[in-house]
Amino acid sequence: MIRIALADAVLTGDLAIPDEPTGIVVFAHGSGSSRHSPRNRAVAEGLNAAGIGTLLLDLLTEHEDQLDSLTATLRFDIELLTMRLIGTIDRLSEGLESAPRTAGLPLGLFGASTGAAAALAAAAARPGVAAVVSRGGRPDLAGPSLARVRAPVLLIVGGRDTEVLELNEQARRRLDGRAELHVISGATHLFEEPGALEEVTMQAAEWFNRHLRQAALR
Repeated sequence: MIRIALADAVLTGDLAIPDEPTGIVVFAHGSGSSRHSPRNRAVAEGLNAAGIGTLLLDLLTEHEDQLDSLTATLRFDIELLTMRLIGTIDRLSEGLESAPRTAGLPLGLFGASTGAAAALAAAAARPGVAAVVSRGGRPDLAGPSLARVRAPVLLIVGGRDTEVLELNEQARRRLDGRAELHVISGATHLFEEPGALEEVTMQAAEWFNRHLRQAALR
């Protein structure tokens, strides 16, 4: 476990960096979730096995997460989550005191549910972000930031998650050729069906490795 001190908060995360990493991916979790999400931890382990570092990050502080009256509101405060994600990106790029190896590594973002909106808005604000993957995300909540995203984006959606699928199709068009939509047949929003989460992991690992390697050559 590591702690990242930002201007307005101290965030908690779990950092894993394999030998000779392709880069590092920061996970932005969705509403009602945290760095302990079993689905995101499973994806992170798959990325680690593929040679990619990961930071599973709580964008709310421990205190904020315990305030029932505020937590629901804060989890949907895309602007707040985005600013904290941007702060984390900047700290990683500089190299953390507890993890100096992060300095200079190509960086990607993985967002789930509402966390995908924060990931896309952060990528719009930080053009150095090499790639973004959204799992069952709400990219529409990124609003006007979508038009400013320059990183390649992979939108992964379950075929039976019909409402979210439509929102992702709309977002793909707004991303103007910088995004691909991958639909997992038969999967619902949480990708609980046999093999669904494994396909998410495989697609994410291929996307990140391709684009993180390209970023390292620039």
